Formats: sequence, C-alpha cells, structure tokens
Amino acid sequence: MSLQTWELLSYIVTVFGLPLAILSFMLEQRKERENEEEEVYQLLSDAYTDFLKLVMANPDLKLRSQSSIEQLTEEQLERMYVMFEILISLFERAYLLAYEPNMAGKQLRRWYSWDDYMREWCERDDFREWLPRLLQGEDPDFAKYITKIAKEKGRVGTPTLIEV
Repeated sequence: MSLQTWELLSYIVTVFGLPLAILSFMLEQRKERENEEEEVYQLLSDAYTDFLKLVMANPDLKLRSQSSIEQLTEEQLERMYVMFEILISLFERAYLLAYEPNMAGKQLRRWYSWDDYMREWCERDDFREWLPRLLQGEDPDFAKYITKIAKEKGRVGTPTLIEV
C-alpha cells in the first residue's frame, strides 16, 4: 500500500468513522441514562408499594378512605402521623430524583404517576392539616410543590386533633 492509500483511508476513517463512533457513544450514553432513570423509577415504585403494604397492615387508620377519621386514639394518631412522615419522605425522594423542569416523554409520564399519588393523598383533610409540620426540614422546592397541590385540594392548616 502506498502512502496515498493510507492517507485516503485515514481521511475516510476521519470523515465517516469518527462521527459514527461519536454518534454510537452518544446513543449508548442516552440508553444508559434511560436505564438508570427506569431503575430509579422502579425502586421508588417498590418503596411506594411497601408503603401501601404498611397501610394495609393498619386497617384501623382507614388511610385509603378519602376523608379523615374522627375520634382516633392517641396511639392511632401517632401511627398515622408516622405513616404520613414515611409518605412525605418517599414523595420528597421521588421529587428529588424524578422531577425536573421541562420534562418530556417517558420522564414526564413517570413523574405524572408521582404527581397523581401526591394529589390523591392531598385530598385527605388530615394529611393537609399535618402537612406544614410534616414538611419541616424538607427540601424547600419539594415543600412548595406539594403545598401548592394541597392548596388546590383544600385548606392547609395545623393539626386540630391532638399534637403528636
């Protein structure tokens, strides 16, 4: 092979091979990012499923009903408050790991499921009443986000039942 042939081959590699390698690398990186996002979503979903199992293990609190229960014992109120703390922690984790401004596609669809869960829980009077206390020390952006949802669903206040 002559020097001209080697030079021609190097130009072909530079013109076609290098951009193809860069494109291949970028596609692989995107696929890896999507896989990581899917894994995070799955872990969060599993954590929410575990929370729902905890709710089922405490049927006396009637946490799947749409309204608060009157005349709970102090022990029931404390259990309910702790469960709400777990839920807020899970929602905050989902917000920090899955929410971004200007989302689109799969990422937006995944986020909507978490937004739906938050809206569902914010329909509960007792959850909204305890929300200011539950949000103490939480991420400020997350606190604004869920407080906005709670305000859309009804009054956000302070606990009136008993101080837990």
